[in-house]
Amino acid sequence: MTASKVAVVVDPWSTGGMLSVVLSRRGFAVMALWTNECGGNEEHVPAEVKAWRKSIGYLAEVYEPEGGTEAIAAAVKKACGTKTLSTIICGGESGVKVCDALCVYLNFRGNSIANGMENRRDKQIQQDSLRNSGIRAVKGLASTEWEGPVETFVDSQTFPVVVKPVESAGSEGVKLCKSKEDAKAHFHLLMNSQRAIGSVGAAVLVQEFLRGDEYVCDHVSKDGKHKTIMLWKYDKRLANGSQFVYFGMKPIPLDAPEAQSIIQYTRCAINAIDITNGATHSEIMMTKDGPCLVEVNCRCHGGNGAWMPLSSGLTGGYNQVTAAIDAYVDPKRWAAIPSIPPIPFLAGGLEVKFVSYVEGKVVGCPGYKKIEKLKSFSSMDAAVGVGDNIVKTIDLLTSTGSCILSHPDPKVVEADTAFIRKLEKSNKMFILDGVTPGPERDSGTSDRKSELQWAFEHHGASRKSVRGGSRDSLVDRVNESKMLEAQMKDIYESQISSLHKAVAGAGAVSVLLGAGLVAMAMKK
Repeated sequence: MTASKVAVVVDPWSTGGMLSVVLSRRGFAVMALWTNECGGNEEHVPAEVKAWRKSIGYLAEVYEPEGGTEAIAAAVKKACGTKTLSTIICGGESGVKVCDALCVYLNFRGNSIANGMENRRDKQIQQDSLRNSGIRAVKGLASTEWEGPVETFVDSQTFPVVVKPVESAGSEGVKLCKSKEDAKAHFHLLMNSQRAIGSVGAAVLVQEFLRGDEYVCDHVSKDGKHKTIMLWKYDKRLANGSQFVYFGMKPIPLDAPEAQSIIQYTRCAINAIDITNGATHSEIMMTKDGPCLVEVNCRCHGGNGAWMPLSSGLTGGYNQVTAAIDAYVDPKRWAAIPSIPPIPFLAGGLEVKFVSYVEGKVVGCPGYKKIEKLKSFSSMDAAVGVGDNIVKTIDLLTSTGSCILSHPDPKVVEADTAFIRKLEKSNKMFILDGVTPGPERDSGTSDRKSELQWAFEHHGASRKSVRGGSRDSLVDRVNESKMLEAQMKDIYESQISSLHKAVAGAGAVSVLLGAGLVAMAMKK
């Protein structure tokens, strides 16, 4: 049966490609609208999307024409032919501005661009909106010039500071700068470089460094009603000279002490930037003063959608991609999705991001096959193939794939994760042209020392047991890890123990936000 309705996905790369696949399964003819800011990421999609493009594929692929929103709308309508344009959904972060403007122009379900929200993906606009709403926001300043207010701001801060593009994703271009000279150099690097995501010459943002643990809170909204799809905790560490390398993430139960505070804060943040429809992927730092927004990504959780099978297992059948589509095209399915995921989760597991410590041309991928044989293996995003060139992983975009591990016994998942890390560190994940696999990297290397120093700066913990930048023993490392965990647990319990049952309820809820209380109206 030939599809008569057209769904447009704006910049369908990464998880956006999976939106296309699921929409196709739901009976839509899918059109790709590629914006000028996509940055050549059309092929940055999982294997499932590549296979779908070969077998079914897009009705049409429209590239952003000159002439603004009116010209884009005309091109999309022309590509529909005799079919009916039914919905427009944002796929990748680079498509947010065009998607919002096009939905407003054509009067489709979307988000308003009034009151300064023409570019709501701008991180400084987001922080200013939170601050104007009375919500805890990170201190920062965005500009295209270093001299003047930005330099003055840097002089007023305690180092380190974070320097990053105002428009980016996957920690691309983000750097923790430990001196004024370092911050100035990275500021000019970003201003003078074409980033993989974002605009040429876009402003650079300098922010205070938030100490704490980083979470991601995924929502889908419809007509201003926000539903929490999943809460994750990032595992970001230092590797290959970068402080923000993704090693994976794990789902956080909704009855965890920190969960209620983070969810309610996130919903306040979504309201502050006037998101009423669609998916959001919000990064939240849990500081000693409570939750604080890093950024709201106004689209589905990225990472090629590798987390989708795990999320569906945890919830009993839905994930952020399917829920986002439900919000746009299937009222009955949307109504069946609860305000928060089930407590407890209906399954267990985590996502492991693959980290490369080498670079070169791939001539074999033996690590993937070994991982598929692990007891807890569930699924994999094999992002690298023979003939590809890989680089050392420094952010999400340079990850060499990921896998989902799931097993009733947590110790099995832990052991399998350790096996993967050993494959990476011994350079046995891939066979590279001219590169000989070696023994596992010594944990006493300078990288390890830097990682330990980073951990203590990150958590603001004591350095009493650090001697010469390295550990005396594994026991010391384990004890200090437990100490950090206990410190954070005490903070969580003292601040939010009274909020355990608040999220699922209705009515006025008082939310702890930094130094004060903010009243928030919760909707059923």
